[in-house]
Amino acid sequence: MLITCWSVKGGSGTTVVAAALALLLARRQANEVVLADVGGDAPTVLGLPEPNGPGLSDWMATPGVEDEALRRLEVAVSPGLCLLPAGMPQPWSGAATTVPMDGRGAERLLQALADGRTVVIDAGAPSAMAFELAAGAAVSLLVLRPCYLALRRALAAPIRPSAVILVEEGKRSLDVRDVEEVLGVPVRAVVPWDPAIARCVDAGLLGARLPGSLASALRAAA
Repeated sequence: MLITCWSVKGGSGTTVVAAALALLLARRQANEVVLADVGGDAPTVLGLPEPNGPGLSDWMATPGVEDEALRRLEVAVSPGLCLLPAGMPQPWSGAATTVPMDGRGAERLLQALADGRTVVIDAGAPSAMAFELAAGAAVSLLVLRPCYLALRRALAAPIRPSAVILVEEGKRSLDVRDVEEVLGVPVRAVVPWDPAIARCVDAGLLGARLPGSLASALRAAA
């Protein structure tokens, strides 16, 4: 299964949600889970050393490389979970030497990742590539804060998600029902605003010690 976590605004918490979801799936499934890091921040969030070798961007920038080469780029994170790093330079920057920004690039990546394992894609910052990866996934999870501007952008996005992961913020006037009514899709999980989650991410401990509030919130999505 291919699951894409994406957003319509930067700073929505997409990487944290994608990493936590991959960790939860790896705990629950017998088969291996892969976290494909399009955004480039997954190693930091998981507390891993920054990979200094090739990654997704290098594979995407090299036409004709076989799909199996992607598996050789994976890095072990924990039992049952591997990370497919972004590579250097960061992908989706628009430079001619990095990842193609069109649908063919996304289609090629999705085909290569469809190898029978569960793959969680952190689509990174909003881009044409991120939308294509979301559109082509079996499950498309929009990570959204209950902000009017974010909801407006989500409504204008070229695709609709399978469901929404709502990152709760205190004293916002928008709630789950508002999001569901505007976008016409269910809110699959509500991640609470919890300082423990932020501290865990800042310390690079998410891979070793998933906060209980985050795990509980995403259990339904997993």
